[in-house]
Amino acid sequence: MYQDLLLATDGSEGADQATEHAIELASQLDATLHILSVSEDGPHSSDKRDQMRADPEDESAQAVDEAEQAVSRSGLESTTIVRHGVAQEEIVDVAETEPIDMIVMGTHGRTGLDHLIVGSVAEEVVRNAPVPVVTVRDRA
Repeated sequence: MYQDLLLATDGSEGADQATEHAIELASQLDATLHILSVSEDGPHSSDKRDQMRADPEDESAQAVDEAEQAVSRSGLESTTIVRHGVAQEEIVDVAETEPIDMIVMGTHGRTGLDHLIVGSVAEEVVRNAPVPVVTVRDRA
């Protein structure tokens, strides 16, 4: 039933926690993990780039590489995808166009005004995904 899991990662602490959960799920289900990171366009992406002073495409590639290494250490099969665009749209698009059975992703746990202004990638994915979505809240 769940043979192809999509792990969406941005390399954050929350995404690392989601990676741990995705690895455990894939291991129990004998599933393949498809690791996706999106080099972001859209609301507030330039703010993030200015704060980090890094190339967003390099960050996405690094996030995918780190997750792939964790998956490899566990002995599971994985594929990697780096896309450019609006994160929630790209995550949903991959789930619609690839043989994905479930999405696993972290949340940043935004609440209040910050949530209203910035929104939530995870929330948009849950609303629009064609498959079940497992969200992993950041423990920090």
